[in-house]
Amino acid sequence: MSVPAAVPVAMLPDVAHQPATLARPLDWVGMEGIALPVRVSDGAGGHVQVAAQVDLSVDLKQAGERGIHMSRLYMRLQEELARHEVTPAGLRHILQGSVDSQAGLSSRARLRLRYEALLLRRALRSDNAGWKRYPVEIEAVLEDGHLKLVLGFGLEYSSTCPCSAALSRQANAARFAEDFTGALAVSADAVREWLASERGMAATPHAQRSEAKVKVELRPQFDELPLVALIDALEASLGTPVQTAVKREDEQAFAELNAANLMFCEDAARRVASVLSADPRIERYQATVSHFESLHPHDAVASVSGSGQAL
Repeated sequence: MSVPAAVPVAMLPDVAHQPATLARPLDWVGMEGIALPVRVSDGAGGHVQVAAQVDLSVDLKQAGERGIHMSRLYMRLQEELARHEVTPAGLRHILQGSVDSQAGLSSRARLRLRYEALLLRRALRSDNAGWKRYPVEIEAVLEDGHLKLVLGFGLEYSSTCPCSAALSRQANAARFAEDFTGALAVSADAVREWLASERGMAATPHAQRSEAKVKVELRPQFDELPLVALIDALEASLGTPVQTAVKREDEQAFAELNAANLMFCEDAARRVASVLSADPRIERYQATVSHFESLHPHDAVASVSGSGQAL
């Protein structure tokens, strides 16, 4: 099939230069859901390429102009993200270039980037490992030379109810008294055997998969996106991150961690806040934890916000 000869670019109509009707400035104009490969830090000094969705916008400050140069935004974004790893400095460069590409039509720019980070996680006791995914969203806004950078991510953990654990312990104690009432002496071996039997578990506390969603505004003094460091610190504080590769010894270790980290959603929110409020890279933070209840058909949710450690 033959392709018609191209018309010279100079002869192609450009209606974007026509004056705007109902003229007024616009807050944001751009594109959403652009599919692009991006390079991000792997948390170990290297980088990995991930599939991302990107939103890029600029303001239209000139009220009488009909539209922005949208193709310029797309081409610059594609070139810059293909060339550089995603860092605060790199994002600033993209945003400033986006403003400059509009030749006076714009004064500020905004970029949002969404992807899933894949982190390799070691098993608790066995010599195994597996990959775990973490949803990530980055928002960067450049206005009057100031870069505002917000890093958002989610992580999953297990939560065992303290109230249910206390009630279970009481039920176990009552059964022990029932089974051993009248015994003049009970040996340690007999107690150990009873505890290991089905009679030794009259009740079990309820637990559920839970999720923490975190957003942090980063201070401009730090030229890094501390995603992996924050995830590691929060999982250590919560104590019960969901696992990947699991053998029997790992499952037992996970059960022990749950017993050592009984928590309501309020407890989990405070643990998250204790990490974020102590981090000097964070200007402000907000976090929501959701415990997807196994006892109720509804969820238990707690939110917390605050500032990071003063510099």
